[in-house]
Amino acid sequence: MPEAHIDASFGDILDHLDFGAMATGEARYGPYSIFADVMYSKISGQGGTPKGILADNVNVSSETFAGFLGAGYAIYEDSTARIDISAGFRVWSVESELSLEGGILDGVSRTDDAVWVDGLVGFRGTYSLTPEIYLTGWAFVGAGGADLDWDVAGAIGYRFNDTFSAVAGYRALGVDYSSDGFVFDVVQQGPMLGLIVRF
Repeated sequence: MPEAHIDASFGDILDHLDFGAMATGEARYGPYSIFADVMYSKISGQGGTPKGILADNVNVSSETFAGFLGAGYAIYEDSTARIDISAGFRVWSVESELSLEGGILDGVSRTDDAVWVDGLVGFRGTYSLTPEIYLTGWAFVGAGGADLDWDVAGAIGYRFNDTFSAVAGYRALGVDYSSDGFVFDVVQQGPMLGLIVRF
């Protein structure tokens, strides 16, 4: 197939984002915790080929699912702060499709997919600035099916009451995977907004 380059900034990704969702959950008992994180995104885009003979345009679409399940233990905790050491596994499922329009190769397409599991270790923490306002974040790194898998985030939160909180922050997640000609070497990053419900 002819070579094509498609570059996307964060704003471009928003323009080409067909659908995206993220959800997290946590259960705590004393110093112990169990938590989960799932993400799904579908992105599509188009780019022109250098010559336009074999094909005029290249259409690319990618669906990504990542699910993380982990457990943690509070190595430090007082009335205002808590630090957990945590470990878990992240399952990735990625499917990418490339199709050509125009030229000799009009209508030609190819789909590649891969599923793999990575083990990660890291820290999570929370620090209360006031009874209502707090800082929270995490940092994980690991490998397994991928050569490298990492995830960092930082956010500020506001407690409306004992049940509901709102958070706003920034998250960056990267993975470097390659197997049998399939390469998925990406960094996903951007702002995050969320509502936390505690039971």
